[in-house]
Amino acid sequence: MTHRTDIARDHARPALPTQLRTALQLAELGLPVLPLREGKVPFGNCRTCKHSACGDRPHMKAGGPCECPAPCHGWAAATTDPDILTSPAWARAWRQAQAVAYHPGGAALTVVDLDHADAIAWARENLPATKTVTTTRGEHWIYLGTMTSHNAVRPGVDIKSAWSYARWLGPGTGKMALLPDAVRALAVKEPATAAPATSAVVVPAPPGDAVCRHRSPAYLERGIAMAEQRITEASEAIHRTVYRTFLVVLSAHGWCGCLTDNHIGRLFTAAQEKGESLRHCEVAWSNARMKLGM
Repeated sequence: MTHRTDIARDHARPALPTQLRTALQLAELGLPVLPLREGKVPFGNCRTCKHSACGDRPHMKAGGPCECPAPCHGWAAATTDPDILTSPAWARAWRQAQAVAYHPGGAALTVVDLDHADAIAWARENLPATKTVTTTRGEHWIYLGTMTSHNAVRPGVDIKSAWSYARWLGPGTGKMALLPDAVRALAVKEPATAAPATSAVVVPAPPGDAVCRHRSPAYLERGIAMAEQRITEASEAIHRTVYRTFLVVLSAHGWCGCLTDNHIGRLFTAAQEKGESLRHCEVAWSNARMKLGM
């Protein structure tokens, strides 16, 4: 039975700011969120970090959550923790917030930000269809998968994923597709001058390696086979085994561009045969890439 005192107490509770209510709903869906102030930019540094006195870059390079009590350091403040979002330290920011942003990379997503009609036309001709969100000037195309963020990869096109934030503008329409190689390729800078037609393309080797070992088919095949076996023979902690196996494969074979869709498909198949969903495989792969800074 509800007592009148309980009803009076509920009515006495202050209503949550609209932006905070939206943020809490998104956090429940697994999207790390943060408030944006006027001008659609994150709130400034707290007193401790005024003018970046703490050194934002190392903090951001680590990819860890912001340790300041109030929203600070842009995307690094994004969180799914309702206790942080509703804490007194964040209250002032939510009262002043003009919009809500989220960290795509933290949710294993990549946003292709298309700023005008020409960029949208280009995307429709060159990128696979995916979930689309209308923005004030163009569209956000959202893919499942994580990569490093890059601005101005072509006229009117930005990529927002790891180490970045995107404004929440609604759920959008369409079915989300996996992050295609065509988007990853946008982040690869063209050489300043074209190489002669007879020159071979040289792939930078990891420190300490004079030659890319992965040019040997046997070396790469052995690594993929061992990874498949490790997943197949796992009897417990399947989630953890899949993620750690992906991490090992990427750390050994992911820097030289030798991994193909066939190799990745074999790993995903082994994981799915152990009961993992395609969604979990994609998230585990993206998280492993993000962990290694790929």
